[in-house]
Amino acid sequence: MDKLPISVVVITKNEESRIEQCLKSVYGWVEEIIVVDDESTDKTVSLAQKYADKIFHRKMEVEGSHRNWAYAQASSQWVFSLDADEIVTEELKKEIQDVLPNTSMSLFSIPRRNYIGDYWVKYGGQYPSAQLRLFRKGCFRYEDVEVHPAVAWSEGQRGILSHDIIHKSYRDFSHFLSKLNNQTTLEATKWFKSNKEFFFGKTLWRALDRFPRAYLRKKGYKDGFIGFMFAFFASLYQIMSYAKYWEMKRKSQNA
Repeated sequence: MDKLPISVVVITKNEESRIEQCLKSVYGWVEEIIVVDDESTDKTVSLAQKYADKIFHRKMEVEGSHRNWAYAQASSQWVFSLDADEIVTEELKKEIQDVLPNTSMSLFSIPRRNYIGDYWVKYGGQYPSAQLRLFRKGCFRYEDVEVHPAVAWSEGQRGILSHDIIHKSYRDFSHFLSKLNNQTTLEATKWFKSNKEFFFGKTLWRALDRFPRAYLRKKGYKDGFIGFMFAFFASLYQIMSYAKYWEMKRKSQNA
């Protein structure tokens, strides 16, 4: 079968343990694989060279603008945004091959199976958790912010595919906490740079609301202790972000 007119774009940083699985899942059936590496110090780049058509070296400072730059390097009609800890299933591959040639859609959301270790987290809002990942070049962009950028598209309709990306989100709880620490720093930076006033009372309410929403209303309890921890960390995210924002603001005022 001819390769599909897709540029797969993968952003990496020290992903030697996962990058091959990711790239193997799209190798051979897409026109182009692009890796944009953020100053990796391990074997990420050398491993990626086995599969990638283009490798760029660029430091990520603002996630939204970094991803937009990466997508602009694509030369194919379609862009497939894939993270280094994600794998395209055979079922999704076949669905894309069947749907793409005759579609009138401009964008597609794709569900993800989020894992911690070898456990698939099915509840608490973790699944299907579909995200916009496949789009015609030029009709999609992220907000230029550090973390959790909003998405916008300029034209066309969005479809939803039915098969999954496997997302190896966290190796274990230590890895979860490490990523939580990094993401809350970026979140606090985003809040601080926005020049908006964030109040502890509202943040506390959001933190207290997150746990019952994920654990009870979205049935996180069905994932047992793992579901409890995911709901707890969702709540903790708000408090950690506010604490770092408060600290940044205080240092700025005292400077």
